[in-house]
Amino acid sequence: MMALPWSLVFTVLFLSFTVVSSATPAAPKTQTFIVRVDDRLKPHQFPTVEEWYTSTLESLSSTNILSSKNPTTSQTQKSTVDVLHIYKTVFYGFSVKLTPEQAEELKTCPGILSVFPDRIHHFQTTRSPHFLGLDTAKAITGLCRRSDYGSNVIIGLLDSGIWPERHSFDDHDMGPIPSRWKGECVQGDQFPKTLCNKKLIGARYFTSGYQHAFGESKKNDMKSARDAVGHGTHTASIAAGRAINNASFLGFASGEASGIAQKARIAMYKVCGGSACMGSDILAGFDAAVADGVDVISMSLASDDVISYDQDVAAIAAFSAMEKGVFVSASAGNSGSTSGTVANVAPWITSVGAGTIDRAFAAELHLGDGSIIKGSSLYDGEPLDNNTYWPLIYGGNATARGYSYLPSYACFPDSLDPNLVRGKIVICDRGVISRVMKGVVVKKAGGIGTVVANVAPLGEGLVADAYLSPALAVTESARAQLLTYINSTPNANATIVFRGTQVGVKPAPVVASFSSRGPNPISIYVLKPDLIAPGVNILAGYPDGVSPTHLPEDPRQVEFNILSGTSMSCPHVSGIAALLKGAHPDWSPAMIRSALMTTAYTHDQDGNALLDEMDMGVGNTWAMGAGHVDPEKALDPGLVYNLTADDYINFLCASNLSLEQIKAITRRDVNCSEAQNLNPWDLNYPAISVAFDPLDPSFWEVDVTRTVTNVGHATSTYTVAITNPAGIITTVDPPTLMFKQLGETKSYTVKIAADPSCVPPVTSQSEFGQLSWSDGKFQGPGGGDKPAAAAPPAAQPAEVPKKSKK
Repeated sequence: MMALPWSLVFTVLFLSFTVVSSATPAAPKTQTFIVRVDDRLKPHQFPTVEEWYTSTLESLSSTNILSSKNPTTSQTQKSTVDVLHIYKTVFYGFSVKLTPEQAEELKTCPGILSVFPDRIHHFQTTRSPHFLGLDTAKAITGLCRRSDYGSNVIIGLLDSGIWPERHSFDDHDMGPIPSRWKGECVQGDQFPKTLCNKKLIGARYFTSGYQHAFGESKKNDMKSARDAVGHGTHTASIAAGRAINNASFLGFASGEASGIAQKARIAMYKVCGGSACMGSDILAGFDAAVADGVDVISMSLASDDVISYDQDVAAIAAFSAMEKGVFVSASAGNSGSTSGTVANVAPWITSVGAGTIDRAFAAELHLGDGSIIKGSSLYDGEPLDNNTYWPLIYGGNATARGYSYLPSYACFPDSLDPNLVRGKIVICDRGVISRVMKGVVVKKAGGIGTVVANVAPLGEGLVADAYLSPALAVTESARAQLLTYINSTPNANATIVFRGTQVGVKPAPVVASFSSRGPNPISIYVLKPDLIAPGVNILAGYPDGVSPTHLPEDPRQVEFNILSGTSMSCPHVSGIAALLKGAHPDWSPAMIRSALMTTAYTHDQDGNALLDEMDMGVGNTWAMGAGHVDPEKALDPGLVYNLTADDYINFLCASNLSLEQIKAITRRDVNCSEAQNLNPWDLNYPAISVAFDPLDPSFWEVDVTRTVTNVGHATSTYTVAITNPAGIITTVDPPTLMFKQLGETKSYTVKIAADPSCVPPVTSQSEFGQLSWSDGKFQGPGGGDKPAAAAPPAAQPAEVPKKSKK
């Protein structure tokens, strides 16, 4: 059985504001621009595109050309441009250092499709395979077995690099490298070619954009694929690390650490420096990965703001990757519970949110009145005496005399008065600086312990940190309880008790409070995030020479680290996609995503509705997408929703993008007249999202078409079941689908009509339902509430388009 989610938006209006500075720099400064060209227009007199690009740049007024490999100082007064990358696979063009004036002039040159500034992307930062059911008896005959643990699949990671010596990347007992592999192991700083093997089959680095933006003097910016940050090593070992016995982090989470696709090949594309990742470098990584022959691209990165597809280099590159059969997964972002913050929202990218697993690192704050507040900590040092209670003080009430910078309630460095906090446990609000750094500040001021408290909108979610002094994190509601206790009790006191690793924690999974939420801010008819996966307190590999907290006060070195973020959930899905590709080599990227979404579950391990850490209420589709990934169910989804490049182009046409915008994304001339009778909500996505305008009754009814492909039993009959959104009447025609062979397709129409008596006269409202197809043979999660193919509802934000009904 397969389930299809949908959501309804009544009206939404977005306002945007642009602030323009009136300040003018004293001298023109260059910045990196990404230039897309129409390669078909290359003049014949230029044997190579490099010569064409050079000639074009030389034609700009006041310009000299510099090679990024061997820059020299010009003897004239002309400004210079420095080419950083040439793109030839997923994107035709180059990135280059220009002044804004040169960039504007370049836009007018023949063959130039678009010129846009480079943008910063950020990192979005064991037991999870067990939690996903990949190390149980099912693995003997299930997904891992049928895919041979992904042995013939290549995962390319766009990240901060890799520490190749980790045992997670050992190639013991691995077979030959797939013959289609065209990549290489590029030698660089502390990274000889011999470090690659039959597991780590490729390693490249692309950091010119980062170096131009941030300089080259930073310790973490070595010119090689070696990871000096830790993020890339962690994500790579989640996606495809080998099984390692007796793994732990400072004694926490001890046991076997394993990646999802243990035999999948890894190719690392270092596109990040010490603190950020530039779009120009990410694009170069995409370009190389697709040319090298990867099957899956995993990108645990996201930008701070969402922009249109034709300006988003990751979306553009992912479109070309999809055309070549590459599955692209990306982090949904860590912007928390605020609506419409989800990142990587292009419909051809699988956007992954984060959930918890059934493991916690428990700590407790015992109050003097006998109350116990539960929290989380990875502190491994000398604990406090549990029989001694220490005075409590709120950081906001302990401001150092003369301090007038950032607020003391966040325990910013030098903000606390040692005379007020000495020998006390200090409550610090989250924000401004790292959570672990707050403990360092408290200890420096003489405090005995630290409570790091969530503030709105962080809610009830907890992540564990490796504090350097006794400390724990507590929830937003616990903060309120603590402040009430302090304000009402003359001699408020407490002690901290550390409980270590706990497994079997309930409820699980729960949507992580930091995970970014829908609806999709660009395409109101495309559900984002697509689904969630484990992303809280994940144990995975970590490099030498990098402390687990990145603080100079932290001398510890570890082989494994515990991190949280959608950076961690993304490689879980990348690994599962690799297993599915290994089991079903003929499946397209859209078929893989469909299998993942339509079999996802929306209940916890006890069969109750999935909760949201924001307030521990029932989560909705904007938080979890189709639900939590279920790898074994995804192996046999029964039916899938397939999509081709032409389908996505029709969607772009129906979404009223200009021909120039569509060409910038697709690298082809498009005739949208063929899509005149299509609506954007008819994209064959494994979720349905439609918008109603409460002020216009003619838009209270929508017909939606979907087409399914039979990948289950050759002869089968599926019957529909519907859970209506509140105030909505839904009918499906036909209600039964009969198949006679594998690969056969059938279409159906969903009529979604609003009950006029239930349409609210308000600005916006979302409602969710579910549509499921079952052949009576596949048993879905939760005792059959969603058989082997399921997906949830969706809604989206944006002004409701007045698209005529056809």
